[in-house]
Amino acid sequence: MQVNDLDHDRLRRLAALHPQNGHKVLSVYVDLDPASFGTPPARAAQISSLVDAAERHTRHAELDHAAKVALHDDVGRVREFLRGEEFSAKGAHALALFASGPADLFEVLRLPDAVPGAVVVNDTPWLDPLIGHGRVRRCLALVSRRTLRVFGDTPDGALRELVTLEDVVPSQHDQGGYSQSNYQRSIEEEVRKHLEHCATVLLEQFRSAPFDHLAVGTSAELWPELERMLHSYLRERTLGRFDVEVERASAEQALAAARPLFDAADERHLHVLLDKLNAGLAHGERAAAGLGAVLDALNERRVGAMLYEAGFSSPGFACPSSGWLGVGPTDCPSGEDGAEPRDNILEDAIAAAIVQRADVHALRDRPELGPHGGIAAVLRF
Repeated sequence: MQVNDLDHDRLRRLAALHPQNGHKVLSVYVDLDPASFGTPPARAAQISSLVDAAERHTRHAELDHAAKVALHDDVGRVREFLRGEEFSAKGAHALALFASGPADLFEVLRLPDAVPGAVVVNDTPWLDPLIGHGRVRRCLALVSRRTLRVFGDTPDGALRELVTLEDVVPSQHDQGGYSQSNYQRSIEEEVRKHLEHCATVLLEQFRSAPFDHLAVGTSAELWPELERMLHSYLRERTLGRFDVEVERASAEQALAAARPLFDAADERHLHVLLDKLNAGLAHGERAAAGLGAVLDALNERRVGAMLYEAGFSSPGFACPSSGWLGVGPTDCPSGEDGAEPRDNILEDAIAAAIVQRADVHALRDRPELGPHGGIAAVLRF
């Protein structure tokens, strides 16, 4: 069972973390893709390479003595974890580790998708590889003429079967003394009651454990009636119907069958954002294009969604005391001396957007942001 420890609250908490007094954050990403690192020797070789890279960062970092000692200790904690009994590749295709002793940070996140192995030492956690991997609260309902199985995300990030029920619905071969037509009407009435029961249980499940998206595995025959019975809270979160072996499918099989619905929802959401961006830029309102304009909007806390090309990188400046970001130091509210240079200001921009509860998207292999310098934003006002 694949797991995902990355939720919005954890992402915001990491984005808001800024160690003081020149201390750094060590970010380590471990690729656990079974195709490349499916065996213990392959994983061990990658871990050794990552630990060596972290040690090199420590040796060559231009830090004062206290910060260098703290970073050395962080590397030791990461090494101990990755080579110890706590480390497990089960259920994850990648790990993200963040360590900063002075900030009381040591966090390990299991991710459902592979990410390239990497080591970064920065003023904040390196979050770029996490964009697009956050956990959306999902619910899968598998409905037959007599059964309901509900799968949902649990606190440990795994999709598990949470509800199983079976209503008494006669089969056609149980006819007994009824005439065929009367008996068929009786069966259909019992099926209708079962679907009504399913809709009630799904609403109860939503109220006890709210979810963002609902995908329903059922037949084309049952779907129109079931959809009609769903509460409006559920219909507005429903992505549609998918085909699956309702009574036999595992959680992994159900999720694989529903995956096109989730992917299509992501694509629709991105298209909506791009349409808003283009309309806003055309009318000169509620949109920003280019790094300088996006950073200005972040400083004013106006960003509703930030979009950038995967791999985007540009130098800039950040003010630790005020949180200001800019392409040059002259506008820093603390004065030019208060603005610290950044090799890649994108990391600070991502952190600022997440803290402001903005939607953040990294566009991979798409041309839409090319005319806008590789980065743009949809604004709240």
